[in-house]
Amino acid sequence: MSKRLESKYKINRRLGVNLWGRAKSPVNRREYGPGQHGQRRRQKPSDYSVQLMAKQKLKGYYGNISEKQFRRYYDEAVRRKGDTSENLIGLLERRLDAVIYRLKFAMTPFAARQFVSHGHVLVNGKRVNIPSYLLKEGDVIEVREKSKQLAVVLDAVQSAERDVPEYIDVDHRKMTGSFVRVPQLSDVPYPVQMEPNLVVEFYSR
Repeated sequence: MSKRLESKYKINRRLGVNLWGRAKSPVNRREYGPGQHGQRRRQKPSDYSVQLMAKQKLKGYYGNISEKQFRRYYDEAVRRKGDTSENLIGLLERRLDAVIYRLKFAMTPFAARQFVSHGHVLVNGKRVNIPSYLLKEGDVIEVREKSKQLAVVLDAVQSAERDVPEYIDVDHRKMTGSFVRVPQLSDVPYPVQMEPNLVVEFYSR
């Protein structure tokens, strides 16, 4: 299990934002960073610091993505035609665990990753237990029949914290959904401002 699962709210406090828009986030009560030095007066950040923070914010949002894996997404985004920052967002949003989270079959990106890993998800009728599996337009995602009555799934579906974005279709009664199209940055319902252009600048230094 990733250590990040245990310290996910420290990410919020370190970055100073409610990264997943959750009511439980400690940033809602304490906007300063964690630890005894968290309340120190902050100096004006350098360009490098701003770019690093943008990278950590985007990487942290998607849960348990490692630095090595995140760098691979950037390299793939560079290779593809079009705007690199938009390509990066598109790749991240095509991840199966990200789509499970968007479909509201899990409460958090961390829970979505675990849900996929434990074999509760079918893609086009076949079980897929790889959270980083990249979906294609038109792919159909379904919660396995044995898993449709799990309390964690029912609680997530009924949660009013988030809405399902337009680039995904969902039928919560049947626990199925489909990946309609690859989104652009403006389509993705991030609770905080993401700046993938700064991530591109960070890696292209």
